[in-house]
Amino acid sequence: MEVEKLYTEILEAAVTEIQTARINIARKVNEAGIGMYWNLGKLLSEKKIEKGHGAGVVKRLSADLKLKFPDIGVSPRNLWHMKRFYERYCHVDPKLQRCVAVLPWRHNLLLIEKVTDDKEALYYAEKAIQLGWTRDILLNYIKADAFNNEKHLPKSHNFSEALPEVLAEQADEMLKSSYNLGFLGLTQSVKEKELEQRLIEKIKHFVLELGRGFTFIGNQYRLEYNGKEYFVDILLYHRNLRSLVALELKIGSFKPEYVGKMNFYLGLLDKLEKQPDENPSIGIILCADKDHLDVEIALQDINKPIGIAEYQLLLPTEELKNLVLKEIKDSNEEQADDK
Repeated sequence: MEVEKLYTEILEAAVTEIQTARINIARKVNEAGIGMYWNLGKLLSEKKIEKGHGAGVVKRLSADLKLKFPDIGVSPRNLWHMKRFYERYCHVDPKLQRCVAVLPWRHNLLLIEKVTDDKEALYYAEKAIQLGWTRDILLNYIKADAFNNEKHLPKSHNFSEALPEVLAEQADEMLKSSYNLGFLGLTQSVKEKELEQRLIEKIKHFVLELGRGFTFIGNQYRLEYNGKEYFVDILLYHRNLRSLVALELKIGSFKPEYVGKMNFYLGLLDKLEKQPDENPSIGIILCADKDHLDVEIALQDINKPIGIAEYQLLLPTEELKNLVLKEIKDSNEEQADDK
């Protein structure tokens, strides 16, 4: 049995090394490509090539470059994108420049198209890098105005009262004031069980939305105590906090009784599941809406660490339809230009 355990540890370590190497190689390849696009854009900008009289130059340049380098995207449309990319970021804060330098090209094109404010662009670029957002997820966050929503919504929790100072700070960083579940593609209301099932079906997207460090353990996680059964909607583990994280989903607005139920679940998790070297379990209650003052009152005498956050779930049907049609149109145009 010890031999098997040793082998499992070796295998896991080897897989981690290979995955890390692959990620680093892909990142370096991407950075080299973005650097090339930046320099080509700089060349066109410094030579003052503009649409109109410069259209012929760019078209000819594209044709000649395709003959020499048929495997890279140098269509006229993409060359204009490169110039725009350089001019958009050549004078911004170096921190933003470093972020866009490691973003995939189509992510950058989306940011240029949708976001004009530098602070907002930095917010989305950092989140996309930290959480591994796909282009579709990034688009969804931009459409939901996550930058302004997160900036204005206060965080609701009792971490500073229920946890040691250092752990409370880490837990505060872990919790968001609002979560965007638009990746579920819902255009009509659903029941709590259906919402939970949708999240489990797209657990990879959901864990990315929660943030770095989360590992999925199970849904409807069974706890048995004193001859009775209890079920946590979703149970996760946070590697940095070294804490179990219980997540409860609520379709409607926040209600004070949700806190009591979560406090009870956390007590069971600490008694039945928490390992001796782990930190106290943490609860997150996701609601469609919450009143910050109501949450403060509900948490004031609770000794378990609990955070309450809102989620955005639905995109209006017409907006969703128009968004999808526009994305298909833009994608088809890019593919046609690159041929």
